[in-house]
Amino acid sequence: MIQQLPLSLLGARKREVRIQFAALCYRMRRGKVQILLVTSRRAKRWIVPKGWPMPDKTPAASALQEAWEEAGVRGRAEESCLGVYSYRKGQPGSEDLACAAMLYPVKVASLARQYPESGQRRRIWVSRKKAARMVGQAELARLIAGFEPRPGGTPTA
Repeated sequence: MIQQLPLSLLGARKREVRIQFAALCYRMRRGKVQILLVTSRRAKRWIVPKGWPMPDKTPAASALQEAWEEAGVRGRAEESCLGVYSYRKGQPGSEDLACAAMLYPVKVASLARQYPESGQRRRIWVSRKKAARMVGQAELARLIAGFEPRPGGTPTA
């Protein structure tokens, strides 16, 4: 198990931080873990699917919904959070928002060809090591690099 890094909220006060729920989508191929990354809509950076809390959904269910909308993932989300990472969300025409994203593992059963944001994003399967290099947040990279699903059980980070 890896230790949670301190969050880097870049000068934001507590009341200015927004919470999001993120999905660490993974599959096993030839005994190795692969991570699914998607591009952000505007900057086309490699990220994991994430979004705002949803009414009547648990954090893990919200993460799974975002995985569907942003990556076409059909699968199962674990209820336990792997960790939290922070980032600044660009807001057109206003100041960036400081966000803390809670990361939930999602075991991918299948990928749909058509999904809500299929025309706006690209997706790619990569190793944990490569995914950690591709994402822009050090905290997220550390969570990805340390992720190890337990055989037949709940994943750990």
